[in-house]
Amino acid sequence: MTPTPASSPAPRVRDIRLDFFRGMAMFIILFAHTPGNYFTNWIPARWGFSDATEMFVFCSGMASAIAFGATFDRAGILLGSARVLFRIWQIYWAHVGLFFATTALMVFYTDLGITGRNYWGNLNLWMLFVESDNWENPNILFSFMTLQWVPNLFDILPMYMVVLAMMPVYYALSKVHFGLVAALSVTLWFFAQRDFVEFFDLPYFNFTAEPWLGDDNWQRRWFLNPFGWQLAFFTGFAFMRGWLPKPPVALWLIALTTLIVLGNIPLSNIGVREFEFAWARDWRSEYAQLISKSDFGLLRYVQFLSLAYLAWVIAGDKGNRLRAGAGWLGRIWAPFLAIFLKVGQQSLAVFVVSIVVGRSNAFLMDIIGRDTWTVVGVNLFGMMLLVLTAYGAGWFKQTPWKVKA
Repeated sequence: MTPTPASSPAPRVRDIRLDFFRGMAMFIILFAHTPGNYFTNWIPARWGFSDATEMFVFCSGMASAIAFGATFDRAGILLGSARVLFRIWQIYWAHVGLFFATTALMVFYTDLGITGRNYWGNLNLWMLFVESDNWENPNILFSFMTLQWVPNLFDILPMYMVVLAMMPVYYALSKVHFGLVAALSVTLWFFAQRDFVEFFDLPYFNFTAEPWLGDDNWQRRWFLNPFGWQLAFFTGFAFMRGWLPKPPVALWLIALTTLIVLGNIPLSNIGVREFEFAWARDWRSEYAQLISKSDFGLLRYVQFLSLAYLAWVIAGDKGNRLRAGAGWLGRIWAPFLAIFLKVGQQSLAVFVVSIVVGRSNAFLMDIIGRDTWTVVGVNLFGMMLLVLTAYGAGWFKQTPWKVKA
């Protein structure tokens, strides 16, 4: 009797939700980092408290759980930490290269004299070109290279490096009990809430962004406080590692999160700007700490988790509802889905390019104007450059020059 061959395991279906939402975040970040872009008036951040930064950091936490979690499990904490350190090293030089490339471009645009604007001045880089000789310690470049000086716009990668550096500590604590991870994350977040700790006369956890300014009570700190933002990162990390269970798809939870998202609209930028709710403006001023982007305020966290849950439910298991179906709608959607996924997969390269493209697009619109179709065209041009970056980075990562066995 001929034995029945063993059935082969079913192919693993990739969960596309992570790449899709990271790709979406990259396009939103491009719009937000283009000065004078009216697209920015209608991005999701204007309808609530959270924005694309939460998407980027949360999804980065999930991606890091995939990329580094297996290394920690397989090779141990020392080699896992070494891999994290190597990633930090890569991001550090991406940060340095981005700063000098953007600065050089802003100087070039300013020196052209076409618009009469000072583009490097708009980035608050006066200390680099004008004022450094007046300081007791004028070594501004050393301050930049050691992350003591974190200029405007260049804050997300330093924050990301610090959060990544926390990963081995969180992993080690998880081997004892997840409760220790949660306790440390919440404690660090609390000490990053400036109004809270000042009320209790406790120390405020954040790094100085301009250390030469003197007194700690008024000098500028990192705009994206890593001790606050680590909560978003490690929430995504914990979900992907299975430390936190998947939330149920339940009608009551869908109703609750929908109520939170819709209920925040009157208090949002849209509520103040479009509906002219004066009470909302007063509320935002009085409770600014709760919606602080710098320290990752509590209501930003609640808003984002609600949005993330609804997006998770709508996308379906492993993102099945996002996948292109049969018929003409599926054929139209398929190439757009592929683009979002590719951009999400190459998020670091795309993010770095998006900063340069955003500033260049603003310069372009300063020259040719900002009527409706001009702005639409410039934004589409910028999106196209990000897509080309993603596909180019993906091609290089495949090392096509290597001889295939």
